Amino acid sequence: MNLPGRHSLFWKLAVLLVAFCVLVIWLTRSWSIYAETRSYHLSSEAKRTLIGYSREAEQAWLDGGTEGVDRWLQEMSLREPSWMTVVGKELQPLGSRPLSPEEVGNLTFMRQVDWPMSKRSIGLPHISLPFPSHPESGQLVIQLPERYLPKGLAITTRLAIQVLMPALLALLLGVLLYRLLISPLSHLREQANALRGDRLATRVAPRVATRRDELGELGRAFDHMAGRLENTVAFQRQLLRDLSHELRTPLSRLRVAGEHEQDIHALRQRLEREVEGMERLIGDTLELVWLDTERPRLPLDAVEVPQLWEVLRENACFETGWPAERLPCELPADCRVTGHLNGLAQALENILRNAIRHSPEDGVVRLSGRRDGEHWHLWVEDQGPGVADDALDNIFQPFTRLNAARPGGDGFGLGLSIARSMVRLQGGELWAENRTPGLRLNLRLQSV
Repeated sequence: MNLPGRHSLFWKLAVLLVAFCVLVIWLTRSWSIYAETRSYHLSSEAKRTLIGYSREAEQAWLDGGTEGVDRWLQEMSLREPSWMTVVGKELQPLGSRPLSPEEVGNLTFMRQVDWPMSKRSIGLPHISLPFPSHPESGQLVIQLPERYLPKGLAITTRLAIQVLMPALLALLLGVLLYRLLISPLSHLREQANALRGDRLATRVAPRVATRRDELGELGRAFDHMAGRLENTVAFQRQLLRDLSHELRTPLSRLRVAGEHEQDIHALRQRLEREVEGMERLIGDTLELVWLDTERPRLPLDAVEVPQLWEVLRENACFETGWPAERLPCELPADCRVTGHLNGLAQALENILRNAIRHSPEDGVVRLSGRRDGEHWHLWVEDQGPGVADDALDNIFQPFTRLNAARPGGDGFGLGLSIARSMVRLQGGELWAENRTPGLRLNLRLQSV
């Protein structure tokens, strides 16, 4: 099993989920400890009351000494039903009553008034309250009244920490997941619906197409599909318009010939010629549409280009009457490319016919080339007038005729379109450039 790529959604989701779990655990624990610790502290009212007791004890000691402390403790036993005593610096009682061993033990576990008071301890805690004005003189020690014992966390606080806070974090996680996943998918769905509604120029927004994860790949695949569909539909519509225009001319000639031609033999010859031309036109058009829409995967083999040229030259010489010397091959004998034999033969045949058609009398059409790394750069040169520089790519468009620049336009303008499509299906490229004189058609194919 292969690991997902570095920019895969898997890692984003994994980081998001791990961060969410860690954040929930950390916040819940930290907040719980903080809130629980804070809930164990005495309330402000309890602190004021206990400090007030300490102040009264100090005043009783200052005013009456031991007797004053005894009187005050006597009064406090009526006011506050909790054990207390007043001791000095060395923890000796400042009153007349000595401390029992148990009470002395209480003095060893005293707490300050600002310390937390846990309900988990056995018994009520004992609080040490130094005299406010003279802390070095003595302190009041009191067992915390039960009514002041902290209650701990309230049920609402526990619900906020353990329920509300995780719920809010889960909601935040949902928002992040929506922005990460659902929002781009919704956008892709909208664009797909727009494409289904014949808005072929629809494309994915850059915020989705530029992503480097699976959703970005999906967006770029959608754009490629939409572009391919738009180009295919536009190509087919243009092809239908051009085809209908091309068919009107022979049909019109046939109609006129049928109405005015008196010679049956001449009429039959014209009929055969026009029907043959229309068959060739329709066949080439259907082949071009098939190449553009189906884009078949052609089986590739090693093709020996010089031997292939020999076969094409022989056929061309038979059709045109050209001598073989005017169609030389200047390739080395070891020129072998990876291609589809029939497809490459058709492409070279169309290029050769185009070159012969536009060549002057006694012109020469030669095949040359050179090895270029792992490719062969082949070219077919004629000695015609060439074409305008701004029309070098237009000659590969269907039904393109540049008769003003290149005389001899008795074809339909489909041969070079079919040749380029066939070469591209084999992983190659076909382009044109002007020479002095003539036109050079270049082929770049993978070498064997």
